[in-house]
Amino acid sequence: MRFEFRLSGQGGQGVILAAIVLAEAAIIDGLNATQTQSYGPESRGGASKAEVVLSDEEIDYPKVMNPDAVLVLTQEAHDRYGRRVQPGALLVADEDHVEGPWPEGVKILRAPIARMAVESTGRALTTNMVALGLLAGAAHVVSQAAVEQALRARVPRGTEEMNLKALRLGIDTARLSTYKVV
Repeated sequence: MRFEFRLSGQGGQGVILAAIVLAEAAIIDGLNATQTQSYGPESRGGASKAEVVLSDEEIDYPKVMNPDAVLVLTQEAHDRYGRRVQPGALLVADEDHVEGPWPEGVKILRAPIARMAVESTGRALTTNMVALGLLAGAAHVVSQAAVEQALRARVPRGTEEMNLKALRLGIDTARLSTYKVV
């Protein structure tokens, strides 16, 4: 089993932290994981991408070749990373910030991710955890318990409960959502 995630947004949205938490959750669940990242020259505001490869075997190539699940939080991220998605893959998009166009044959889960974060925790900084919850809840590759354990270890002290609330909102939303296949 090899499962590839690509998380993208703009610098400052926390996609790299979300990818790190996802990779650590996989390790907790007994999988092998690699995590890579890239972002524009601006630390905030430029395009940001992080990739996670999970496998139950040794990972011989650490980069994503054909993502099974892609997160796009901004239109720029979608234009760069969301259009080259293989048929059958999962595309999670922030419906308030990404308008398409959508690749053919993908399963699309659209939700107001940033708005959900602000409404549930009062902080836009938890957008990444809502998004991680949507990915984890929809992909079913890592357990919720492992994601929560990894999150507790990685988020700044004192923000664990706020971030867990955002994560759980994403997971619950994914469980209740229907996917549109285009």
